[in-house]
Amino acid sequence: MRVVEVKTYVVGNPNPSFGGRYFVFVKLTTACGVTGFGEVYGAGISPHLLPPIVEDLCARYLVGEEVFKIETFFRKVYSSGYTQRPDLTVMGCLSALEMACWDIIGKGLDRPVYDLLGGAVFERLRSYTYLYPHASDKACVYEDAELAGVRAAEMVARGFTAVKFDPVGPYTVFDPRQLSRASLERSERFVRLLREAVGDKADLLFGTHGQMTASGALRLARRLEASDPLWLEEPVPPDDVDGMARVASSTSIPVAAGERLSGKAEFLRLLQRGAVSIVQPNLGRCGGILEGKKIAVLAEAHGVQLAPHLYCGPIVGAANIQLATCSPNFLILEGILEWGGFHAELLKKPIVWQEGYVIPPREPGLGVELDEAVAEAHPYKDGALHLTVADRLPLPQ
Repeated sequence: MRVVEVKTYVVGNPNPSFGGRYFVFVKLTTACGVTGFGEVYGAGISPHLLPPIVEDLCARYLVGEEVFKIETFFRKVYSSGYTQRPDLTVMGCLSALEMACWDIIGKGLDRPVYDLLGGAVFERLRSYTYLYPHASDKACVYEDAELAGVRAAEMVARGFTAVKFDPVGPYTVFDPRQLSRASLERSERFVRLLREAVGDKADLLFGTHGQMTASGALRLARRLEASDPLWLEEPVPPDDVDGMARVASSTSIPVAAGERLSGKAEFLRLLQRGAVSIVQPNLGRCGGILEGKKIAVLAEAHGVQLAPHLYCGPIVGAANIQLATCSPNFLILEGILEWGGFHAELLKKPIVWQEGYVIPPREPGLGVELDEAVAEAHPYKDGALHLTVADRLPLPQ
């Protein structure tokens, strides 16, 4: 099965745009007509510049090659241009192409990808969702603790056993920083009211985005410990490994991180320093499915659990499901609500979610097929990036 063609879709995510402003999908086709899909997660450049990068990498390293040569393809791209280190834009495009190769391999062998990476360990996968606003909300769910409590209770009633939220405030290009007392008090109140709202029926996942210094994160953690969150996510910027380790060693709250990391070496540094209890690779950025498996194995060897990250489209979601299913140290899977909405519309057959759990597919490959007609009907025409960061510090409070 040799690759002969690549096609890329830059798809606009309609309102309410949960999962980001756009999704970038990749389709590979082999000489024997088998197709496979992948997805690029985020980038610091316009998404409209990603298709030429995907096409260049494919032309240089994949066209005419057997899809089975995953390791060789990875090493060629990882070392391309005498780099041998993760460039996040290139690694995102590599991840999508690698993911599509696995989809083709699974289809060619008539097996799910998880069967090719050790076999199913789990028959169902516990999932969580962010608390998302309703169109009718008159307040922001990320700022109004009472409203967040109502939304959290609703999620529990719908079957979720864990919810995530981020009340800290905006993340900026000038982070890390010390949080204001107002932010600290709002965050403490948020967690306390959410714990009262859900009781012992759900875990609380406290999300941040590297806004804090290590000392600032510890000031926050001390306020949150009484409500027993399952994790404190990315409390310091991703390049501050020592700061992350300091936080992890000084709080009872498990630290989770990894959505902005790429490649096993970056994860290994966190693991060696004891900086995380939970790794969160995004398979559309970290290097793809096999690199994700290696990250999961490194984490397992360090007594650390796996919680694949998802704030993008359903193809990365499908890849996450394959990795989670065959990883003994899997903890929980991120999803966008119950995997419905536009995410489901983009697939010919939606991902199955039942009472808080994702059911791994038995179909070959990734177990999903992109509905190309839907993708083509929603082209992304804007220039804004997937996520944006504030370019000024918050006003003193």
